[in-house]
Amino acid sequence: MENPGYCSGSFDSLHHPRVIDEVADDDDDDEMVDIAGATLDFSSTDDVPPLSSGGYEVHAGGGGGVARAAGVNGTGPSKLVDPLEDLLPGVGTYEDFNTIDWVREKSKDRDRHREITNKSRRSTVDLLISVSDAFSGWLLMLLVGLMSGALAGGIDIAAHWLTDMKEGVCLIGFWFNHEHCCWNSNETTFQERDRCPQWQSWAELITGTPEGAFAYIVNYLMYIFWALLFAFLAVALVRAFAPYACGSGIPEIKTILSGFIIRGYLGKWTLIIKTITLVLAVSSGLSLGKEGPLVHVACCCANILCHLFTKYRKNEAKRREVLSAAAAVGVSVAFGAPIGGVLFSLEEVSYYFPLKTLWRSFFAALVAAFTLRSINPFGNSRLVLFYVEFHAPWHLVELAPFILLGIFGGLWGALFIRANIAWCRRRKTTRLGHYAVTEVLVVAAVTALLAFPNSYTRMSGAELISELFNDCSLLDSSQLCGYKQPANTSETGVGNSLADRPAGEGLYTALWQLALALVFKILITVITFGMKVPSGLFIPSMAVGAIAGRLLGVGMEQLAYYHHDWFIFKGWCSPGADCITPGLYAMVGAAACLGGVTRMTVSLVVIMFELTGGLEYIVPLMAATMTSKWVADAFGREGIYEAHIRLNGYPFLEPKEEFDHSSLAVDVMRPRRSDPALAMLTQEGMTVGEVEALVESTRYSGFPVVVSQESQRLVGFVLRRDLLISIDNARKRQDGVVSASQVVFTEHVPPHAADGPPPLRLRGIMDLSPFTVTDHTPMDITVDIFRKLGLRQCLVTHNGKLLGIITKKDILKHMAHIANRDPDSILFN
Repeated sequence: MENPGYCSGSFDSLHHPRVIDEVADDDDDDEMVDIAGATLDFSSTDDVPPLSSGGYEVHAGGGGGVARAAGVNGTGPSKLVDPLEDLLPGVGTYEDFNTIDWVREKSKDRDRHREITNKSRRSTVDLLISVSDAFSGWLLMLLVGLMSGALAGGIDIAAHWLTDMKEGVCLIGFWFNHEHCCWNSNETTFQERDRCPQWQSWAELITGTPEGAFAYIVNYLMYIFWALLFAFLAVALVRAFAPYACGSGIPEIKTILSGFIIRGYLGKWTLIIKTITLVLAVSSGLSLGKEGPLVHVACCCANILCHLFTKYRKNEAKRREVLSAAAAVGVSVAFGAPIGGVLFSLEEVSYYFPLKTLWRSFFAALVAAFTLRSINPFGNSRLVLFYVEFHAPWHLVELAPFILLGIFGGLWGALFIRANIAWCRRRKTTRLGHYAVTEVLVVAAVTALLAFPNSYTRMSGAELISELFNDCSLLDSSQLCGYKQPANTSETGVGNSLADRPAGEGLYTALWQLALALVFKILITVITFGMKVPSGLFIPSMAVGAIAGRLLGVGMEQLAYYHHDWFIFKGWCSPGADCITPGLYAMVGAAACLGGVTRMTVSLVVIMFELTGGLEYIVPLMAATMTSKWVADAFGREGIYEAHIRLNGYPFLEPKEEFDHSSLAVDVMRPRRSDPALAMLTQEGMTVGEVEALVESTRYSGFPVVVSQESQRLVGFVLRRDLLISIDNARKRQDGVVSASQVVFTEHVPPHAADGPPPLRLRGIMDLSPFTVTDHTPMDITVDIFRKLGLRQCLVTHNGKLLGIITKKDILKHMAHIANRDPDSILFN
C-alpha cells in the first residue's frame, strides 16, 4: 500500500500502515502482533492449571486500565496481583492511521472533570488543583501563541534575507537583507532608493561592474545557483529527517482534526525540519507560499506543548480542540489577521469547534499577533502584510468588473484543482514519485531560468502582490506607475489622489511583463504545489488573481480616461478626477482566485481586509468571493484541500457534502451476502485461545460482544487493541491465565471447576453502550450521526439481534460508489 500524504511514494523511511478494518488477509498467519512497540506472543501452549483459583479482572474506567484479582463469586482475593492501582498502559489509546472514538474521549473527559470538581470541595489543595486545571487551557493557548509568533517572525526574517541573497550581498554584514543594508545609507537617491554602496550584486563583486551583458549573465547564473542550492537543501532535509514536513499540511490537519491519527505528523522533528525547509523553499523562488505551512507549524507547536498538560496529553478529543485553535494561530501569524484566522479555523479546518474553543482561538491568535508585531519582521511597524491606502471610493458601476474577476477566480480555481490533482495522481502512480529530489531540482531550475528575465516573476510572491496592490503616487518610480504626465499640471485629483492619466511607455512594458507573468504563474503553480518541499498555496493563488486584477484595473482606468463621456461613466467620472484605482482591482482579483481554489468565503473576506487595511472595500471583496465560489462549485464542489484528502484516501467525512441517496443501513453494512459471517465474541463460553485465534484470523479494529452465538443479542463492543493489551497483561501478571482460561464479559464471574484455570474478566474494557441503528434506518440519517457524533463504527440490529456493522470507511466507500469514484481509493478507517 502506498503511504499517505503529499510525501507518499518516494520516501523509503516511512512505514506502510496496516489497514486494520479490512477482512482477514490469508497471508497474515504470523503468531506475533506488534502493539505500541511491544511484541505479543500468541504461541504459548502452557495450559497447566495453576494452584490459584482466583479470577483475573481488567477495568478500563476513565480511559486507563485497572488490573485486579477477583475472587470467584466473592470467595476470596488472589494473592498474585496488586489491587486497583496498576493501570494498563495502552488501553484506551489508538493505533496509527486509525480514527479516534469521539464519544469515548468526551465521556472520559467528563468523568475526569466530574472527579476533580467533587474533590475540590474536600480541601484547599484540591480546590487549587481544580483552579489550575481550569486555567491550564488558557496557559496552553498563551504558550502556543508565543511560540508560533516567535517562529513565524524568524521565518519571515530569514526568508527575506535568503531571497535577497540570490541577487547580492551586504558588505557591512552578510546577515543584512537588501533593505536593512541600505537603511542608514546617506548615499541613496530618491529614484534609485534601493541602491547603495553597502549592497553589491554578485556581478559587482565578481566582475567589478553592475552593468553590461557579462554582468547580467553573472547575476543570472548566480540566481539559478542559489535557487537550486536552496531547493536541494530543502528537499534533502525533508527526505532525510522528516518526510511529513513536505506539502502544505492543511489537508492532513483537517483530517487529524476530524479524528484521524497520523503519528509523527505533528512531532518535534517535523516542526524543526518544516521551519528550516520552509525558509529554504520560499527563498528558492519556487511558486509557493509560507502561509499554509505556517498552519502546520503552529499545530506542531500546539501538539508538542500539549504534552506538558495531562488533560490534553491523555485525551485525543481535548487535544484536537487545541489544534483547532492552533490553526487559527497559524493564519494569524501568516497574514497578521487574527480575526480572519479564527474564522478560517471555524469555516475551513475544524471538525469540532465548541464555543469554548472559539474564545481560546481568539486569545491565542491575539497573543500570536502581538508577538509577531513585537518582532516586526516586515520592518514597517505594521502587523498587516500588504497595507494599502486607496484614496478614491469605488462606484456601483465597478461591481460588473469585480464580478468578472470573481468569474475568472472561479474558473482558475476549478482548472487549477483538476490540473494539480491530475499531476499529483501521476506523481503517485508512476515512476515520477520515486525521483522526488530530481523533480524539485528540475522545477526549481525551470522556474529560475524563466523567472529571472521578468522583474515581476523574479521578485518574491509577497513583493509582487504588494507591488500590484500599490496605488500610484506622484513620486512613485515603479514601472506600473509609468503614466504620461498631463499637460495641465493642475490636474492632480482631489486630496492625495492623482487624476487618471494616459498610459505611458513604461506602463505598457509593465503590462506585457505582467501578462507573461500571469501565464507563467498559472502553469508553474500547478506543478509546484504538492512537491516534496513545504509548499503553501495562498500567495501563488493571490498573485495570479492580483495580476489579472491589475491588468483589468488598468484597462478600466484607460477606458474611463479616454471615454469619460460614455453613459456608464457619466455623473461620477469627470475629466481630471481619480475614478478608477487599479490596485483595488488587484486586491479583489487576489481574493477571487484564492476563493476559487479553497472555496473560502467569510474568512477570506475578513483575512483580505485585515491583510490590507481596506475596510471600506468589503462589498467588492464579498461580491467577487461569492461569485468565484459559485462558478467553481459549478465544476465541482471540492476545494483543493478536500481534493487532496480524497487523493490520499484519508477517512474524512466532508461536513459540506450532501448525501441524497435513498439507501438504507442494511445496504451498506457488513458482512454482505458474499462475505464471511460477522466475527463476534460471546459474553461467556469462549477461551483465551479462541479469542486470540479470532483476533489473529481477522484484521478488524473491534468486535461486537453478544449473549451467545444462537441468540446474537447485542451486549457491547470491544476494541481489538484493548483486547490484545489486556490479554497480554493478564498473561504476564497472573500465572493462572492460559489459553484454556474462560473469557467473560458478564458482571458476575460464573463458577468454574476447582482444578481448572481461573476465568479472565474483561467487562471493564467493553463499551456497554455502543451506537446502534436498525437495519431500516435511512443512510442520510446514519451519515449525519457519524458526522455529528464523530463515530468510528455503528452496529446494525434487527429486533435487538445483531446483523452487522457500519464503519466510517464503509460509508466513505458507499459515497464514492454513488459518485462513480473508485471505492478502493479509501485506504484507512
